[in-house]
Amino acid sequence: MASISNSSFLLSAALLLLSCSTSKRIVSPKTSEATSNISVSIKDSTTVDSTIIIPEKAITIVPETSKKKKTTEKFNHTLFNKLLQKHVTADGRVNYKGFIANKQQLKTYLLFTSEKKPDASWTKEDKLAFWMNVYNAYTIKLIIDNYPIKSIKDIKSPWDYRFITIDDKWYTLNDIEHKILRKMKDPRIHFGINCASFSCPPLLNKAFTSATVNKQLDFLAHQFINDKSRNTISENNIEVSKIFQWFTKDFKTEGTLTDYLNKYSDITIKSNAKVRYKKYDWNLNE
Repeated sequence: MASISNSSFLLSAALLLLSCSTSKRIVSPKTSEATSNISVSIKDSTTVDSTIIIPEKAITIVPETSKKKKTTEKFNHTLFNKLLQKHVTADGRVNYKGFIANKQQLKTYLLFTSEKKPDASWTKEDKLAFWMNVYNAYTIKLIIDNYPIKSIKDIKSPWDYRFITIDDKWYTLNDIEHKILRKMKDPRIHFGINCASFSCPPLLNKAFTSATVNKQLDFLAHQFINDKSRNTISENNIEVSKIFQWFTKDFKTEGTLTDYLNKYSDITIKSNAKVRYKKYDWNLNE
């Protein structure tokens, strides 16, 4: 009987070793807690497809909704951003001599913009950021190409000068403002594009990006409307920039001009307030 038992034991041991050499299956010990199990495939030097069963509570599962969504910029405006931060003050004063010293870097940025035209895959924010940066960068180029001057109006037909090229197509500043940006139906663009003049909304010393453009435009709208050197506002009387007269239709799409101003004004303007427009100062914003 002992001989038979030993033989059976040796046979069982041999079968167990043979099984382990081909496929290991380790099962977690039972616990008093009811846990579901997750199968995880692994590979090592002795097995082709071994499986370990482990308690689900031993694994940290990150829900799909907890992953942060990355904003992908369609165009990299970093080079222009560096130039703006270097040569434009917080209140929008422009050091054109500084831009002349870094003319090659500005030229490089404009070359980048000329090679990539926005298409249907771009979001509205991508397009806003791109075209406003292009407008401002080419306005700076126009000034430094004609510097020294006292006013942009010293240049012959500055807004109709066809010197902007994007994807082999030529544009003027007027083309970008009236045929592209204004058609996007966002009056805030008038605070984002700069005409190189003192009465114009100050040039932002940062480039627009799709991720930040809405906050930037809200900031510029609030800054400009409450700037006492450019607009005088009280409850019953307002004397505002001619920008609000020139582009009055843009600011009245959702009500009156007063309604629009009240979106950003620190002083609530009465609906029957008298409106006048200030004289525009075309002196260079330096």
